Amino acid sequence: MWKLTCVGLALLLCVQGSRSQLNVCGQAPLNTRIVGGMDATEGSWPWQVSLHSTNYGGHFCGGSLINNEWVLTAAHCLPGVTASSLRVYLGRRTQQGINANEVSRNVTTIISHSSYDRNTKNNDIALLRLSAPVTFTNYIRPVCLAAQDSVFPAGTSSWITGWGDIQSGVSLPAPGILQETMVPVVANDQCNTLLGSGSITTNMMCAGLMEGGKDTCQGDSGGPMVSKQCSVWVQSGITSWGYGCADPNAPGVYSRVSQYQNWITSNVGSNLPGFVTYNPTTTCQSGSTVSPASTTSPTTTTTTTTTKPPTTTIPNTSTTLKPATTAVPNYASTSCVGRCGEKFDFRNRCNCNPRCFINCCADIRICRI
Repeated sequence: MWKLTCVGLALLLCVQGSRSQLNVCGQAPLNTRIVGGMDATEGSWPWQVSLHSTNYGGHFCGGSLINNEWVLTAAHCLPGVTASSLRVYLGRRTQQGINANEVSRNVTTIISHSSYDRNTKNNDIALLRLSAPVTFTNYIRPVCLAAQDSVFPAGTSSWITGWGDIQSGVSLPAPGILQETMVPVVANDQCNTLLGSGSITTNMMCAGLMEGGKDTCQGDSGGPMVSKQCSVWVQSGITSWGYGCADPNAPGVYSRVSQYQNWITSNVGSNLPGFVTYNPTTTCQSGSTVSPASTTSPTTTTTTTTTKPPTTTIPNTSTTLKPATTAVPNYASTSCVGRCGEKFDFRNRCNCNPRCFINCCADIRICRI
């Protein structure tokens, strides 16, 4: 076991083998947001990328830059998509018009998790290798990743970003400005009660408001969910799936990044991303100590002054929790005709294409692409 103590004015975070990324990861010099907002300002989320494919004729999923040549995204974005058909845009704010701070890259390699289950969305994670490294600027920077043993309690303030629909069936209007909103983490046991027992695995996490109104939607898949720890932004989740968009009692579901530290490091190999142990009790005068692919537990130094990141209290709805369903599922039928009131069930896809490329029911969102 190795141990390295890091002390700095603004949370100097150290990771064995990936110090270069920790010098820049999670830093967003142009982000002045605390809470609220709709349109993201230029450079607010410098790790956000837009994935384009000739299969779709433009943007279809999001992702996050994790070092100068790798992007993290969702595996469900990629079935039927080849590396040669992909183009990654970094430093982009709008989908139309000029983006002065933008660069783009082709993709040479797609690595989807070998245990990804397209039915349950378990292990919904993938990596893309860019055709050439990018140079970091205030508008293009990697995000820090949640290390194993990170803790995101219920209520943890989490920011979600993307160019997806602004509500079910309603596309983001021109010029397609990157959207941002803040949602609280929902505990896995509560999320399982809401979405169906067994639907949320330990490789997933949930976030959203019980009253609805804030969520990711179609076109946001693969994008990051991040939380701020002192001066550093840490990616906790990857936009994965959900029932509808922003419906009451139906939080969005995200792949839990901290579960995949070893998988990410083994596939990236060198120039490793910066992993940070996120914990609400971490102090801003001391740093987390983690190793990129260690089998030992990370340790955290402490000081007498403890500060917690902002949290949002989730309303107590334990007596009224129920799955968000509006119609009796028809498990035998594979047709979408007359079934737009049904919600997704693992036995009932309510979708004419099992890979979610085409959704015949405009008011249903199974995959968020």
